[in-house]
Amino acid sequence: MSIPTIPSYPMPTADHFPQQKVTWALEPNRAVFLIHDMQAYFLRFYDADSELIKTLKQNLSAIKAYCHAHGIPVVYTAQPKDQKPEDRALLNDMWGSGLNDFPELQQVVDELTPGEQDTVLVKWRYSAFHRSNLQELMSNWGRDQLLIGGIYAHIGCMMTAVDAFMRDIQPFMIGDALADFSESEHYQALTYTAGRAGRVISTNEVLLATSVSTSGLHYEQFKTQILSLLDEEDLDDFQADDELIDYGLDSIQIMNLVSQWKEMGVEISFQELASAATLNAWWDLLQTKMTTKQVDLVE
Repeated sequence: MSIPTIPSYPMPTADHFPQQKVTWALEPNRAVFLIHDMQAYFLRFYDADSELIKTLKQNLSAIKAYCHAHGIPVVYTAQPKDQKPEDRALLNDMWGSGLNDFPELQQVVDELTPGEQDTVLVKWRYSAFHRSNLQELMSNWGRDQLLIGGIYAHIGCMMTAVDAFMRDIQPFMIGDALADFSESEHYQALTYTAGRAGRVISTNEVLLATSVSTSGLHYEQFKTQILSLLDEEDLDDFQADDELIDYGLDSIQIMNLVSQWKEMGVEISFQELASAATLNAWWDLLQTKMTTKQVDLVE
């Protein structure tokens, strides 16, 4: 009855997302970011060193950092470790005792530990709205768009998206910030959501939506983006002229930045970034590249 060991699979990329039925634009001042069930218990079924889980944590961390920088509320779901039989009810038949047998794994994984400004909701069923005040919180915040990332894509994440849709809240499933039991079930969740309940978007699209505004791309936004990629425990003494490689930046992250900034219309090569891998050098390079672009850089 418990969840089986989950083999790794390639994280979906934006060019393989399903056809979209709606063209909703993500608007940061309308959005809430939901980090769904990223508890140690649910992650234990994966190989923690797999590229799937590394990418999942990296993308969720980057989006969380951007949300904090742009005033987008971040909400977590987390199942309790002492669920009574009447609370767990039919979940016992489907999944067994769950966290009741592993109370020490109740916490959210270290890379995504909730901050003081974040909201943690007790999770009782597949949908994050069930027996929670998520809808009331969103209404009080004046928000009607829900970004969804975490696990598992075709269960709680998809059910929350459908529930949001039925409450007139626009759900956005972040296709490359989810994980599931299998590649086919991951795509099943994306296909159903795109065709019946919401939009599927990429991490890059989220970061672009929150970084490009009428006032341009600010240095602090750029700094937040880069620091979210580095090893947090080493940042106490970080200086803007330090080599980013020394703080854990790797070639895959640089390639992702090249792709991300290209979508903004900024043509920067991997070689240019790799040869000048400091925060100040990259900012100077961006300023040079953006001189003739419509998106301005703002100190």
